[in-house]
Amino acid sequence: MSRPEDTLPPDLFYNDSESRKYTTSSRIQNIQASMTHRALSLLSLKSPSLVLDIGCGSGLSGEILSSIPPSEGGPHIWVGMDISASMLDVALSREVDGDLLLADIGHGVPFRAGAFDAAISISAIQWLCNEESNEDTAKARLARFFGGLYASLRRGGRAVCQFYPKNDIQRQMISAAAVKAGFGAGILEDDPGTKNAKLYLVLTVGGGDLQGDITGVVNGMDGVDVHDERRKARTKKDSMMGKDKKGSKAWILKKNDQMERKGKVVKNTSKYTGRKRRPAF
Repeated sequence: MSRPEDTLPPDLFYNDSESRKYTTSSRIQNIQASMTHRALSLLSLKSPSLVLDIGCGSGLSGEILSSIPPSEGGPHIWVGMDISASMLDVALSREVDGDLLLADIGHGVPFRAGAFDAAISISAIQWLCNEESNEDTAKARLARFFGGLYASLRRGGRAVCQFYPKNDIQRQMISAAAVKAGFGAGILEDDPGTKNAKLYLVLTVGGGDLQGDITGVVNGMDGVDVHDERRKARTKKDSMMGKDKKGSKAWILKKNDQMERKGKVVKNTSKYTGRKRRPAF
């Protein structure tokens, strides 16, 4: 069975007929609801928030955002964007609570900086890997999307994108584009190795309770693979340039020497200088 992404662009694939069929299918409704609740659990919103629904379609996920009870931190206000006019027309006919925007996420996320507390996306961002022309490459579309999404989220905000990559190349391409845009990124896989396996890209914007650790999003999350290409690149660059690792004995001795030349008083070094300490519990 061919993937929808391999047949037509999303604005053509989800025509009036396909949009109605998608929205009225009880099977799709159940799957969408399950993935939306899973994404919300990863967002961990403690109070009513302004949420961007990326690839909102006919508003199935948005309805859940609007129906979260106060005891679970809701209800949330949401704005949905989608490339399919037919999907948004179905959403309007269903009188969903969110505001709707017809837009191609491959062209960016056209909202002011820091506008949203969080973002959610269900089964949408894998469409960005399709190259519709030589000028509009998948890498360019992913860069515009993640760059715009990063800017539109407040400091300490999170985004969770459930997606179906075609292969490991697409999985790596998507996660690398997110990290390059500035996000802390982790990938969580539910039911790995089965036909029901689902991937969730968990993203954070620096600040908040992360204290500058761009991989802090995965603290306490079992089964998450961390993708931090920037840290790898920085380490490789420093080693190539002959730089001493920050915190190492050589680095400390060099800093002490610099301080002494400036006339500052520095602590005496010993055999314990720069030695890693065991974690204290």
